[in-house]
Amino acid sequence: MKKIFISMLLSFMLFSATSSANQGLAFIHGTGNQTDAYNDYWTGSFVNSVRQGLNNPSKYTVINCDFDQFMWKSQAAGCLAQQLTTFITDQNITELVLLTHSNGGNIVRWVLSNPTYDSRYPNIINKISKVIAIAPSSLGTPLADAVNQGNAFIRSLSWILGYGSDAVKQQQVSWMNYYNQNWLLGTAGRPNLPVPFKTIIGSDVESAIWDGDSYCAGYQYQVALETTQNWLDSCSDGFLNCSSQRGAGSVWFTDKQRTAGREPLSHQQSRRDCFNLDTIIKNDI
Repeated sequence: MKKIFISMLLSFMLFSATSSANQGLAFIHGTGNQTDAYNDYWTGSFVNSVRQGLNNPSKYTVINCDFDQFMWKSQAAGCLAQQLTTFITDQNITELVLLTHSNGGNIVRWVLSNPTYDSRYPNIINKISKVIAIAPSSLGTPLADAVNQGNAFIRSLSWILGYGSDAVKQQQVSWMNYYNQNWLLGTAGRPNLPVPFKTIIGSDVESAIWDGDSYCAGYQYQVALETTQNWLDSCSDGFLNCSSQRGAGSVWFTDKQRTAGREPLSHQQSRRDCFNLDTIIKNDI
């Protein structure tokens, strides 16, 4: 009887500790100067599905910052720090999940790796329970190199790359190698990040006109990303090699391992509610 009582007491204490956490979720976009990332980057259907994984689905924020800048700039990491600080304070958040996409993962890694750089960083880091990084550009991309070398075709893909921005320069392979070796944590040979950094890997692009799955998130983007794969490895999402996406933190899963129909996720599709991605993330939160 005594053992049963102790077991019940421990269960109650565990439940109370879990339920008392005021959980929050932040959606952090990739490269670009966003003013309405809810609609223009993620779409409401993705955001409103994923946030249902929260204890209170209203406790979320969608970040809007100028991620065309170098990651440490006030318009980038500084803007992110301020918006997260405001969210944490206004909503009394005690446990924060960050959901990032693409270059957003690098901005977050800058904050996590340099806690003394900004007085707002430590409080944010202490609140983060995990980062879910979708297709992070942790090791950069050859496409950024091609843009900065003036390739005419790649320059036309401003919808995904931008052109001439510091963020694109930053994502050149050799530049990211320097940052990873000197300023950022979480890559091979470097100390671990202070919180879990779980990555989702996009491994291919499909654009067959007869395949209905090619139309999720916009068929025209699939066609463009299929073309940019000519500059990338066979395992890539049309913007990033799989090796870059795996470069920091730990791999949670590669698309086909969990997506509906074992469909691959292109770089465009991995920020949309394609192939059950939103539900997979919601259930993890």
